[in-house]
Amino acid sequence: VQLQASGGGLVQAGDSLRLSCAASERTFNVYIMAWFRQAPGKEREFVATIKRSGSNTAYADSVKGRFAISRDNAKNTVYLQMNSLKPVDTAVYYCAAGQPISSTIMRESGYRYWGQGTLVTVSS
Repeated sequence: VQLQASGGGLVQAGDSLRLSCAASERTFNVYIMAWFRQAPGKEREFVATIKRSGSNTAYADSVKGRFAISRDNAKNTVYLQMNSLKPVDTAVYYCAAGQPISSTIMRESGYRYWGQGTLVTVSS
């Protein structure tokens, strides 16, 4: 599966941004999708995940209530709506696809396929 992330950019604190990640395969709906991010000088961290049907989602505490993950299986695309952005949200955002088990759904090891990343910069 090839994943292509887009939508990053430079925004001000408090602004919103929507990231998209398009998958190359029509079997997109068999995969659990997730977003991770890596801030400068830090390790990559989990942001959000969404199950195959889109009915179940989970978020990192740091983004809960501000970010929303969604997917459109007809378009082979997963989204990350980011609201009330803060400077600490500055990072390269990666989309990922896989079939993780419950213990790995928030871990990088749970995902086999990764997009190239899109940079989000939030200025204060």
